[in-house]
Amino acid sequence: MGARNQHVVGLRQPWQSSHVLLLIPVALIVVITVSDIVTPADIVLGPLLVIAPALTAWFAGPWMTSGIGALTVMVQGFVGWRDGRLLSRNVLVEMAALAVLSTVVVSFCVARDRHRRQLARVRTVAEAAQHVLLWPLPTRLGPLQLACLYLAAEEEAEIGGDLYAGARTDGAARVMIGDVRGKGLPAVGEAALLLGAFREAAHQHASLPQLAAALERSIARYLADFEHDGETGERFVTAFLLEIPDDEPVIRITSCGHPAPLLFGPDNGVTVPSLSPAPPLGVGLTDPDDHDLDVLPFGPGDTLLLYTDGVIEARDRHGAFYPFAERVAQWTDHNPEALLHKIQRDLIDYTGGGLADDVALIAIRRTLIPRPGHDLGHAVHPRRVPPPLRIIDPSRPPAGS
Repeated sequence: MGARNQHVVGLRQPWQSSHVLLLIPVALIVVITVSDIVTPADIVLGPLLVIAPALTAWFAGPWMTSGIGALTVMVQGFVGWRDGRLLSRNVLVEMAALAVLSTVVVSFCVARDRHRRQLARVRTVAEAAQHVLLWPLPTRLGPLQLACLYLAAEEEAEIGGDLYAGARTDGAARVMIGDVRGKGLPAVGEAALLLGAFREAAHQHASLPQLAAALERSIARYLADFEHDGETGERFVTAFLLEIPDDEPVIRITSCGHPAPLLFGPDNGVTVPSLSPAPPLGVGLTDPDDHDLDVLPFGPGDTLLLYTDGVIEARDRHGAFYPFAERVAQWTDHNPEALLHKIQRDLIDYTGGGLADDVALIAIRRTLIPRPGHDLGHAVHPRRVPPPLRIIDPSRPPAGS
């Protein structure tokens, strides 16, 4: 019952607000009418009454606007009747002009409300598409704590060419983040294909290079059917595949032309690992040997931040790129959800809300210690542990702040 009452109150608030604002055009009609009566006969203020329905259309619907328009016509007629000029040519023309102008305002009001309803339907469809294609990542995957964020560049689209997905396999978690060339709705088809292929293939291939090769084959089949002649070689997807085993403090990575992630250690330092990326998906590398496997240390308390290039290519109004690594260095002690919340607010403030490309972010933190008695010194046999490209001092003030 309480929830129902709360819903009813929510519905009444706009109606009550419109009634309060309705006092403004009514007061305006009274002021103009009184002024027209007390001023000399050669000063005509009646045509100013059209301001009232125009103002009403700003906050009310067509019915209330038409009511105010009819009221202005009647008030103009009353002024003419009081002066004994009701049937004069001037008064009749003024009344007719008020009626015509009020009708035009109501017509615009009707068109605006129709556009609002259409926009609401588009938003509903976009939200449904986003939930179908981009399933929200779970907040937990085994020993991992996760959070994700998506910001579409195209206004009202809510989904574009950036993508992410996660899967739980035997004793490990697999995550993918990717970026289809282009942005907005034209890239949704390829994003949907890659997401579906990953969700199926993530459970069928033992290694990440094999998984990358399987995704490449799926992209190749899609492009063979849908790529136009003039787009040969122009459509591709950068992707970042990672696997985090439950009982080993490592993370396995296969990068297909995607930007390297940021790694936060327990000491709050930020490192950018050096990886061996293969070309993006869509260029025809269907052999697993074409994709390298990088292995990095990833122990309890470490956080990995995955992102698409829409973040690092975002600019402020002066054209300066968003200093992503420097900015996030001040929030390394935050949990994944709080970290992405900070980045979202800071990115929107930095760009003024205008993104040139879609943005996707995933924050992953290992929260559990591997099983007791597991000899980490013998369990970890990385093929390669690359050195970091650079280390950012979190105590240094971020650039541009």
